[in-house]
Amino acid sequence: MNFTDEQITRYSRHILLPEVGGKGQKKIAQARILIVGAGGLGSPAALYLAAAGVGTLGLIDNDVVDLSNLQRQVIHHTPDVGRPKVVSAKEKIQALNPDVNVVLHEERFMAANALNLVRDYSVVIDGVDNFSAKFLINDACYFAEKPLVHGGILRFDGRVSTIIPKQSACYRCVFNGPPPPGLVASCQEAGVLGVLAGVIGTIQATDALKLILGIGRPLTDRMLDFDARNMRFREIPVKRNPRCPLCGAHPTVTELIDHEQATCELRPPVAAAHGNEP
Repeated sequence: MNFTDEQITRYSRHILLPEVGGKGQKKIAQARILIVGAGGLGSPAALYLAAAGVGTLGLIDNDVVDLSNLQRQVIHHTPDVGRPKVVSAKEKIQALNPDVNVVLHEERFMAANALNLVRDYSVVIDGVDNFSAKFLINDACYFAEKPLVHGGILRFDGRVSTIIPKQSACYRCVFNGPPPPGLVASCQEAGVLGVLAGVIGTIQATDALKLILGIGRPLTDRMLDFDARNMRFREIPVKRNPRCPLCGAHPTVTELIDHEQATCELRPPVAAAHGNEP
């Protein structure tokens, strides 16, 4: 593909980077990234990936914009209240960069459709706010062998990790399964600092672009933990768990299932290198 003069100007700051250049920008233009959840994390991720010139952005969400979303879901504006999130998000993406092909999936991410969805994309970004969906995304990406950039936020804390199926630790290597519904407070119950979604979602977009470009070191086998109150980042090392129910030596998760929904955007800090939650 050849860029127009307008596109060369638009992406000039990327093209100037030796690690990107024209060839790298073409990789970005040919990339297909699926964002599961057009909310707090999906908003900044979608906007920055669109600005970067990602060729195809898939958005899956079956929710509508609520007034309480606007404190952190920056892709949506006040007039969008009551409208489908994917429709609202597509409008902002195309206004920012008409080069981007936005594919809408106005549906819930479920076991029945998960594999067909992720198979069409190069990288998947987890922007959901409940554990059942996070495990389903992890499992679907493992079976489809698609890289996954996980993110979560709650109160003043956020976390990002990248998973390369069959190469790095997966989400189940760290957390065996979803907690019982109601065990951990949700953002609706406990609150979340709005700008935290921007920090974590942008880091997710950064790692997704690195995966597409094949540069640097992704957040594999480690979780990047951010404490906004103390403005402190720390790395939590993780490793593949030989007893992992999905990618371990004797897997018990062999097909996709819909867990009972347990809503929350962040689990407690990891206490050990792998295997057990605290």
